[in-house]
Amino acid sequence: MLGRIVNHPILEFSQERKEITFTFDGKEYKGLEGDTIAAALHSNGIKIFRYAPKTGRPMGFFCAVGKCSSCLVVVNGKPNVKSCITPLEEGMVIETQHGKGELK
Repeated sequence: MLGRIVNHPILEFSQERKEITFTFDGKEYKGLEGDTIAAALHSNGIKIFRYAPKTGRPMGFFCAVGKCSSCLVVVNGKPNVKSCITPLEEGMVIETQHGKGELK
């Protein structure tokens, strides 16, 4: 997990969290129990979560508090999931969202 913060001058991070597995766009990754989807993706070096409906512009982690729509992904076939506030779960199937997202 490349982008994980382990040393911070103010915050403390428990290193005793369980490692869990999820897939993103068909590839298997590891995350930590208690992470959000966005944190797990970011720590695995994934910066693009979706492509904007009108422009096709790549989008990713932005506000990190659920107020924007930059981090929308498809989770277990459900589009428009805010990855920055949704907890990662064992076995989740996460996909890049293209456009407005369609139910499968």
